[in-house]
Amino acid sequence: MADNNNLIVYCELDEGRVADVSLELLTKGRKLADRLGVKLEALAVGHNLDGIEDQIFTYGADTVYKVDDARLYPYTSNPHAAVLINLFKEIKPQIALMGATCIGRDLGPRVSSALHSGLTADCTSLEIGDHTDAKTKKEYHDLLYQIRPAFGGNIVATIVNPECRPQMATVREGVMKKEVLDPAHKGTVVNLDAAKYVSDEDFAVEIIDRQIAKSKVNIKGASIVVAGGYGVGSKENFQLLFDLAATLGAEVGASRAAVDAGFIEHERQIGQTGVTVRPKLYIACGISGQIQHIAGMQESSIIISINNDPNAPINAIADYVITGNIEEVVPKLIKYYKKNSK
Repeated sequence: MADNNNLIVYCELDEGRVADVSLELLTKGRKLADRLGVKLEALAVGHNLDGIEDQIFTYGADTVYKVDDARLYPYTSNPHAAVLINLFKEIKPQIALMGATCIGRDLGPRVSSALHSGLTADCTSLEIGDHTDAKTKKEYHDLLYQIRPAFGGNIVATIVNPECRPQMATVREGVMKKEVLDPAHKGTVVNLDAAKYVSDEDFAVEIIDRQIAKSKVNIKGASIVVAGGYGVGSKENFQLLFDLAATLGAEVGASRAAVDAGFIEHERQIGQTGVTVRPKLYIACGISGQIQHIAGMQESSIIISINNDPNAPINAIADYVITGNIEEVVPKLIKYYKKNSK
């Protein structure tokens, strides 16, 4: 295979379906590939991959590389890393994207380290643009802008990788929008022989038993989210938010400060180190609005902020601001909603 200079997405698979984060990256990858005038490619590594390309093609992929071997599912570090390292050496993509999941966070650094390519983790945005080196004045065109919060979230950093390839980035689930390009879109399937990419030694680790506990909280799929911050004040006060959520048919979320204070469990955390949500309605209670939190909810259709600080940063992105104490405002919201929904 010749150097293709294309953009490739590693597709995470679980029980015969492609993970949402991979479909989100294919959607974004299609736009980036169009901007660069290159093909969008995808890589599926696992077992029983018949028909997996049908899910991938609808999101705009031109080529799907499939590596099918019983030993490649479920995911283990060395075999999957070997497939990517050896395939990338062969096809030389200019950009490689994967989810910032437990798999992507394990796989990405192994691949970028072996290829000496660099990697930006937990990107919140990906764009194509130009760059001029401040020292050498050398100009670079059509680089991948890898954008993420830095320095504890106080600034947003744009990272570029001028010389090394592929330019690699991981993105968390929910950050990008997932959109089918065309249900009828078809591309090329390339079946690869696992033995050419993975050695038997790489399979030294074998998974004997695999158990996955399903999350009881579906905050990511909720159309209404009631989220609380440190300003809620206590675990007891969070019960008010649960009452409001029960009234509205919503899920309860939280900022990192509220989780760190022990007001609520970590699986409800929204933001750069939690989940990313894009509900129709986001009610932010006692949330100041640090950049890390905003990164996880700024795509919400309508944002209501309830805060006793009229200058809270979150108010700048809110559609409606209610200035007041949670203890007074939330019970009134519940009362009026119940009254008007009869």
